[in-house]
Amino acid sequence: MIRYTFPLVMVTTLFFMWGLAISMLDVLNKHFQDVLQVSKGQSGLVQFAVYGAYFLMALPAGYFMRRFGYKRGILLGLSLYALGAFLFYPAAQAATFGFFLTALFVIGCGLAIIETAANPYVTVLGKPEGAVFRLNLAQSFNGLGVVLGPLIGGLVLFAGDNSSTGLISVQQPYLVIGLIVLALLLVFSFVKLPEITSGEETHTGPMAGAAGPAKKLFQHRHFVNGLLAQFFYIGAQAGVWGFFINYAVEEVPGMNNQSASFYLSAAMVLYTAGRFLGTALLRYVEPAKLLAAYAMIAILSLVLVLLNLGIIAVYALMVNCFCMSIMFPTIFALGLKGLGGETKKAGSYMIMSIVGGALIPPLMGLMADATDISKAFVLPGISFIIVFWYAKWGHRKERSDEARN
Repeated sequence: MIRYTFPLVMVTTLFFMWGLAISMLDVLNKHFQDVLQVSKGQSGLVQFAVYGAYFLMALPAGYFMRRFGYKRGILLGLSLYALGAFLFYPAAQAATFGFFLTALFVIGCGLAIIETAANPYVTVLGKPEGAVFRLNLAQSFNGLGVVLGPLIGGLVLFAGDNSSTGLISVQQPYLVIGLIVLALLLVFSFVKLPEITSGEETHTGPMAGAAGPAKKLFQHRHFVNGLLAQFFYIGAQAGVWGFFINYAVEEVPGMNNQSASFYLSAAMVLYTAGRFLGTALLRYVEPAKLLAAYAMIAILSLVLVLLNLGIIAVYALMVNCFCMSIMFPTIFALGLKGLGGETKKAGSYMIMSIVGGALIPPLMGLMADATDISKAFVLPGISFIIVFWYAKWGHRKERSDEARN
């Protein structure tokens, strides 16, 4: 609908900022290993801090939006995002890993609220049959954001592959990010965003979707399976991105941090291209079938990584990033399909499943510390097998689910 075009454009900007914040983690992961002398297992706490915040904040964020609406949820999320970014300045002065994790946790809380609002909001801003397409389109701009994180790492944090600038090098990028988020907060304060009250997204009061409706919600098999698939997908994504630079530096002779970060940025370009290509293909291919194809290629690419094929394995990781492109929005939209007035509640649980990104990277780091970095990539491989299962069978709704809608 035309009346939803401007709100959709505005909300799409949030996906860009989310992508930037997430891709910066992958640079910080390696940077903290070098400057703070933390192990790979400890550096996985970078992802744990942010993705763990998703688990803790998703349900409170869902309640907040049922009570106060999407717009106020977005404003609260942007406020926390900006605060966390500004905390990087004193964290660098203090030079303690714990302070940085605190700042990242605050950013994660803001991102969790923004995503809890933006993802389901996009699915209901128009006709139901276009939900997957709209969410993939909006998430395509998330892809543009993720390209910038590794570039910032290569040009600022890893300049000359010299860590002598230490933690001070992270101050300026996060000050700039904080100012941009503040500007967005100001713009959203004056933008009118319609609250959706159609048959696809209705609630009868501030406690709609509480204990009773939640029980009904978990009777939808395709939704429960979607939570499982999203958990493992996000874990795989966070793990592959978080240890991409480590893998390239350790497995390719002559590769340094800066070069590896540029390879990661190129991988993010492929990720973004995959988003736009996937969005176009969704006009002609069923979402579940496209998800299954991407998942299978992702599995095969990680086989090459496990074989330690040097630069070929790095290219395989780049292909893997391309395959991730449509997974989050497609799983999200398939999981929420046909849930009607329970969409906001379901969206909160779907965001909670992002906690997979908090658990799998630290496990990969521990495996890498105990063996070698390549063996750690078996965990993302298993995760993509689960995504493939969801695309082939897990997304299907039972007849009883159809009857309830």
